[in-house]
Amino acid sequence: MTKTPDSVVRSFIDLHQDEFLRDLADWLRIPSVSADPARAGEVHRSAEWLAERLRATGFPVVEVWETDGLPAVFAEWPSGDPAAPTALVYGHHDVQPAAKEDGWDTEPFEPTVVGRRLYARGAADDKGQVFVHTLGLRAHLAATGRTAPAVNLKLLVEGEEESGSPNFEALVRREAGRLAADVVFVSDTGMWSETTPTVCTGMRGLADAQLDLYGPDTDIHSGSFGGAVPNPAEVAAELVAALHDADRRVAVPGFYDGVVELTDRERELFAALPFDEAQWLRVAKSYGTRGEAGYSTLERVWARPTAEVNGIWGGYTGPGGKTIVPSEAHLKLSFRLVAGQEIEKVREAVRGWVAEQVPEGIRYELTFPGATRPCLTPLDHPALQATVRAMGRAFEQEILFTREGGSGPAADLQDVLGAPVLFLGISVPSDGWHSVNEKVELDLLAKGVEAAAHLWSELAESWPQA
Repeated sequence: MTKTPDSVVRSFIDLHQDEFLRDLADWLRIPSVSADPARAGEVHRSAEWLAERLRATGFPVVEVWETDGLPAVFAEWPSGDPAAPTALVYGHHDVQPAAKEDGWDTEPFEPTVVGRRLYARGAADDKGQVFVHTLGLRAHLAATGRTAPAVNLKLLVEGEEESGSPNFEALVRREAGRLAADVVFVSDTGMWSETTPTVCTGMRGLADAQLDLYGPDTDIHSGSFGGAVPNPAEVAAELVAALHDADRRVAVPGFYDGVVELTDRERELFAALPFDEAQWLRVAKSYGTRGEAGYSTLERVWARPTAEVNGIWGGYTGPGGKTIVPSEAHLKLSFRLVAGQEIEKVREAVRGWVAEQVPEGIRYELTFPGATRPCLTPLDHPALQATVRAMGRAFEQEILFTREGGSGPAADLQDVLGAPVLFLGISVPSDGWHSVNEKVELDLLAKGVEAAAHLWSELAESWPQA
């Protein structure tokens, strides 16, 4: 197999870039806001629009998949090579709400080019990043002379990501056979900056919890009963205080079981990023850092598990005083998980810890509303190496590595399909996801198209042969 020639790819992209941008602008004009029931029809129209463009790109199989909510789009193009790996690209075609009166300088659903930037809702999150795969695939075929991709290529573009993907896992389980893949590429992510291209290697998982504590059947007089009966608000405070040790490690026994530790190489790569902690704190609107001892700020938010108190309430909170022992108090907690941690084991550890901490005379209910598994791809994985080479050819410089501290639906794909998840994105922090004046850098968009054009040959060449 011959790799995609770089000069031919660039020439093809240059020749078709205006057409590509016109098509993208047409798609961006569709206000596919999944959170607004009044715009459900627009989400359906967005799905149909994408399906038609994928057919025009050459995909022989394109289907709009209905869910109990809003539709996803599936496309498939077999390689024809029995030894070719199968790659699934994930993205989403729904967008966040937006209106000019929110503070936009332009109409959010009327794409506007200013200099080398394209402003529109969805330009970066996520229509622009999904759409690079159409021109990228065409460039791959034109430059290699192939009539089908070098890999068995599948796309799944959902329509409810901005609403929390409520029907996504059920869809993936329903269509697991059609979606089966050796590797999943998520094109709903970003890079470190315009001048520091990076590839994300993983995301943390998440386990939510709520603890409801109950003492007296009603609020009671603190003068008559205070100091002689258990106080749920005090117990809530004691639990919060006991959640971490002096080194800010989570004090729940068994919480760290199975954690995949950072390698020296990963720590070196994180340290190589041009991280400005003072600027990061300004963005966070915080006045200092605090976290697990022995780890840098980036290591803490990308690669270490955490426990956070999201909310604590109970008793009297109105003006003035009210001398009571409150009848109840409540905690909302969240646990960010990293590779190697099992959700149910973490829940069992938390259950056991709470049972040990809560004193006699306090009743409690501990619930776990939801969870998302972490995902991590080792640095030496052939698909990750193929991604790095493809990005390197497009950007013509060294590609560094990041992780994501948050969580997303990619974990559902990993769980159900059993395939490693990779991240291929060209968005940068200034693109303003979910904010006013969302934009995409046109030069980076072109680089994304180029990386997508190289990726399939790189993956096919590096994939282990059976």
